[in-house]
Amino acid sequence: MIAKLSGVLDSVEADACVVDVGGVGYLAYCSGRTLGRLPAPGQAVSLAVITHVREDHIHLYGFLDAADRDWFRLLTTVQGVGSRVALAVQSALTAQELAAAIALQDKAALARADGVGPKLAARIVNELKDKVGGIATVAPLDGGRGTAPAALGGAAEDAVSALVNLGYRRIDAFGAVTGAQRRLGADAPIEALIRAGLAELAS
Repeated sequence: MIAKLSGVLDSVEADACVVDVGGVGYLAYCSGRTLGRLPAPGQAVSLAVITHVREDHIHLYGFLDAADRDWFRLLTTVQGVGSRVALAVQSALTAQELAAAIALQDKAALARADGVGPKLAARIVNELKDKVGGIATVAPLDGGRGTAPAALGGAAEDAVSALVNLGYRRIDAFGAVTGAQRRLGADAPIEALIRAGLAELAS
C-alpha cells in the first residue's frame, strides 16, 4: 500500500495530479483545495496518500497534510459518502470549517458540496459529531489550540444566532463570537458579544 509520495509535480488535472517519483508517474486524486495549493509543475511536492484497492482499479488519493487525510478517512466511514463525495466536501470546506460545521450541526454548510443533499448532510453531522476531536489540527477556529470547536451555550449561542439572522454564515458567526468571548470573558453579555462579533466580521 502506498502511504506517501515525494517527488516532482509533473502535471495537474481537473481532479488529480501526477507526481513523478524516480521516473514513474503516480496519479493521485485530490480535492480542489489541495490542487489549488500545489506548487508549480516541475517543483518538489510531497503528498500523504490513501490507497484504495478494488477488483477493477487501484486509486490513490493525495493530501498535503495529515489532517486532510484523516478527514477523508473519517468522511468515508459515513454511509453514502464515497471517495468522490469526500473530496467534494473537502473542496467546499477547509478542515477547520468542516470541524465547525459538524460541531455546530450546520447541515447547510455541508450541503454546499457537490453531491451532498440535505439528507446526506444531516447523516454526516450526526454520525461524526462525536468523532472529530482529534482531527481538526490545522489552523482551527479556536485560535490555534488544535482542537475542534465545541458547541456554545447561553449568551454566546444567542449572539451567534443573532449574527446569523443578520445574514452571516453560521461558521463565520461562530468564529467571530468565540473570538469575542475569549477577549471579553465567559460572562460577557450578549450585546457586547454581538458588537464585538460584528467588529471582527467587518475587519
